[in-house]
Amino acid sequence: MSENLPDRLSSDPTSPFYDEALLARGVGIRFKGVEKTNVEEYCVSEGWVRVAVGKAKDRAGNPMTVKLKGPVEPYLQDKPEAAQENPEA
Repeated sequence: MSENLPDRLSSDPTSPFYDEALLARGVGIRFKGVEKTNVEEYCVSEGWVRVAVGKAKDRAGNPMTVKLKGPVEPYLQDKPEAAQENPEA
């Protein structure tokens, strides 16, 4: 990993831990050795993730979440640069 990711990151724009530029680059989460695609927020130092629970929403329209504890490994998702440079191929 060439760049250090923050200790805590959220996908909620109202959160103080939201970083639009970083999320646009693509952040992947490995939780207990398993790839998670429904992570709403994570904290590496405290060892937890918040994951969306189904399609349920709270009264403000935000996804219902549950906090899971365990080892968290965030990483930047690699995007194939060759495909981006030559989209016709």
